[in-house]
Amino acid sequence: MADADDRPPFKGRGATSNIDGRFQRTSVELEPGADPDEMPRAPETVVRHDPARSIISRNKSPDVPFDYSINPYKGCEHGCIYCYARPSHAYLDLSPGLDFETQIYAKDDAPALLRAELSKPSYRPSTICMGANTDPYQPADRERRITRGILEVCLEFGQPITIITKGSLIERDLDLLAALAAQGLTSVAVSLTSLDPAIKRTLEPRAASASRRLELMRLLSEAGVPVTTLIAPVIPAINDHEIERLLRAAHDAGARRAAFIFIRLPDEVAPLFKDWLATHYPDRAEHVMSIIRQSHGGEEYRTKFGMRMRGSGPYADLLSQRFRKTCAKLGMAMGEYASLDATRFRVPTAQGDLF
Repeated sequence: MADADDRPPFKGRGATSNIDGRFQRTSVELEPGADPDEMPRAPETVVRHDPARSIISRNKSPDVPFDYSINPYKGCEHGCIYCYARPSHAYLDLSPGLDFETQIYAKDDAPALLRAELSKPSYRPSTICMGANTDPYQPADRERRITRGILEVCLEFGQPITIITKGSLIERDLDLLAALAAQGLTSVAVSLTSLDPAIKRTLEPRAASASRRLELMRLLSEAGVPVTTLIAPVIPAINDHEIERLLRAAHDAGARRAAFIFIRLPDEVAPLFKDWLATHYPDRAEHVMSIIRQSHGGEEYRTKFGMRMRGSGPYADLLSQRFRKTCAKLGMAMGEYASLDATRFRVPTAQGDLF
């Protein structure tokens, strides 16, 4: 594929290219000086069925506050350039770049698989997080309705579930979320990155606008659903100046908890992000990367638990201080998730739930 600098980015897409995944054995490149008419055309989104055999993933990371997670989709059309799930497409022999946002795999059988797994005698109820990797409310779910099916199963079993999203489609499921929340079975974290439409347009090209996400927070809060705002990611010299404004806007919209995540650049995400910087912010690209490296001990990313999502050093410490101070001033609790009630879990019987 031609270098990102050789052509303008595709409108509505986050990545500027289809870089090779780490497992690819061959790659395709355009010849130097190729005719612009031969350049790749804007890729269309393709959604395929993913014949999954299980749906609940077990978490072993000590800095992630949940035991189980569900991801209804592989890939995400929102196209967020910073998405740390992008490298997962390499396992499908696809690129973490444009392929990740255009080649979507839908786990259509997820509700049935979830019902089967929750019914196993060995299952021990604990909160499930949906959306920790890719957004369950990305555009494909408008027709697929996988996420709604999962929520219906959770309500049937009394299974606690928390959701992370930046998708406006969540409004469709307000009825189920309200019913779950009435039993202490759900909370929703709506991520906010910037109130500046120009930043959002290139950073998260197909995600809902900031104003729409704030509206969703209001709707969820009014429906009795506990709302968290997730300020993520915080990017030096791009959106870090907005922390206080983002928290105040989320609080005014009904969020009562908050968390933040420092920009993460694992594996193939780093070159994609640097291409994005060079394309959209060439005047400050090196400055941004310099601060990121300073906050990761001289590296672009460290995988060490406790540091990978916060960073370390003077800049990271200042971010944490600003965040804590603003949350305290607003009366917002810190942390992504409120405690949910796992004691209501039961496996429905053929005769119905009599007790």
